[in-house]
Amino acid sequence: MLHRDIVRNAPLPPGPKIFAVNHPSTTDPFYLLTITPEQISILISRIAFNAPLFGRYLRAAGHVEVDKSNARLAFNQAVELLKQGRTIGIFPEGSLSPAEGGLCPARTGVARLALLTGAPIIPVGVALDRTRLRIVKTTLGDLTDDARWYLNGPYSITVGEPIYLDGDINDWEYVRNAAQSIMDEIGELAMESTRRQASFRSTTWFRFRTWLPLRVLNPIVG
Repeated sequence: MLHRDIVRNAPLPPGPKIFAVNHPSTTDPFYLLTITPEQISILISRIAFNAPLFGRYLRAAGHVEVDKSNARLAFNQAVELLKQGRTIGIFPEGSLSPAEGGLCPARTGVARLALLTGAPIIPVGVALDRTRLRIVKTTLGDLTDDARWYLNGPYSITVGEPIYLDGDINDWEYVRNAAQSIMDEIGELAMESTRRQASFRSTTWFRFRTWLPLRVLNPIVG
């Protein structure tokens, strides 16, 4: 069973937003949809759209297909959605996070989207139990990928304060530094989620111990 908890550090601003999230599992897009009641159009890898029925659902729900051979197309679609007042979700790492933990370097798309549209960035940090990931080699159409499914265990989400960017989109150094600052904030929020998860496990174990008979906790006694 999935044990999901969400903590919001600040109210969400009205209007279109850019949720920027770390990406430890293939299932993250599904869980991202639960952090707000408003509709989110998520930028998702093309392989998911190759699934016969699921791909049809993704398109009908307004999600954005990301083809790495033509990433500009997905970027332009995201810009148009934001200008239409829609909220989007993006994984700034551009791929799954490293399997051993941590984050990939930030791509600049999230910063450029904010600068082009004026939409605030909402950083989100996710933490899960990596030992519960199920890695499945998946082939759909012409694409093959090692999917990391996460269907049970703790899944913690921390939603950070809005970030507003105001700078020159043609200043490459500024854009790159802004993207990395966003990624650093996501990393801090992911650590916050990890600490909360560890605290929850500790509290759960304490409650479990207070319920167990003494001889189960320490068979030598008695």
